[in-house]
Amino acid sequence: MPPRSRRERPAKPALSRAGIVATAVRLMNTEGLERVTMRRLAQELDTGPASLYVYVRNTAELHAAVLDEMLGTVDLRPVRAPGDWRDRLVDVLSSYSDVLFEHPGLAQSALVARPSGRNYLNLLEALLTLLHEGGVPDEQAAWGVDLLLQTATATAAEHSTRRGLPGTADEENTLAEALRTASARTHPRLAALGAELLTGSGGERRRWAFHALINGTLRTPRRGT
Repeated sequence: MPPRSRRERPAKPALSRAGIVATAVRLMNTEGLERVTMRRLAQELDTGPASLYVYVRNTAELHAAVLDEMLGTVDLRPVRAPGDWRDRLVDVLSSYSDVLFEHPGLAQSALVARPSGRNYLNLLEALLTLLHEGGVPDEQAAWGVDLLLQTATATAAEHSTRRGLPGTADEENTLAEALRTASARTHPRLAALGAELLTGSGGERRRWAFHALINGTLRTPRRGT
């Protein structure tokens, strides 16, 4: 069958930043973020990589845009819900961690990406609103929100990366045995707390960590510490 002429082919949709990011998100969901490069994206859009640079400067900016798009799925409803402000703040942070946890590449990218889109700004506004509601001084909230997001991001990146790796369960069992059998003579505190070090589910430990950081942000002034 002879090839169709260019005039006979259906016209390609016009490129746009929104369309490029939407295609990148779809590729991430099917192939992983590490496969979302400018070259792969251009192939998917049936265009040349050079045409994408009009809308996205480089792969780092593309990944930041993908991250911002996914942040639109973070549950911000706790901001307006009743209940203790700390618990509602933890709910938002937990939702953020869950979004990253579902996409290991995205979680790794979030460690270094600097999104500046609407969804990221909405997340920051939600966290700062809850810290303000709790009476956290503004200057402490400004630094504390960064620390809270760093912890949520690092936790998601660590656990999503380790999930499914061969030997992970064996490593955890080996550590548990080492803690359980620590000598009271050489490691008295480990011997006393060895079993306690590994208690609690991942969700319980994550919520406790957030509460510890929130309480520390509330009570730790930026000056004279």
